Amino acid sequence: MKVEKKRRKQKEAEKELQQKVGMFDKLPDACDACKKTFDKKDKSMVQSWNVVVREAEGAVRLYCPECWNAAIKAIEEVENG
Repeated sequence: MKVEKKRRKQKEAEKELQQKVGMFDKLPDACDACKKTFDKKDKSMVQSWNVVVREAEGAVRLYCPECWNAAIKAIEEVENG
């Protein structure tokens, strides 16, 4: 019984990984806000840019650090009045 449960969990994990890998193909080549070009091979860009995945919509959004920080600041200003 434990073996079956372990196999089921492994299959679920594999399915989830395949879904996430499939979403990687939808990663844009530029910031969705300012259209600044994104280089998937640039390690510093990969580590500093922000990706928002909306699985239900099948959408992947990409934001450069400047646009991401501006959005966070705007949200904080709205929340603080």
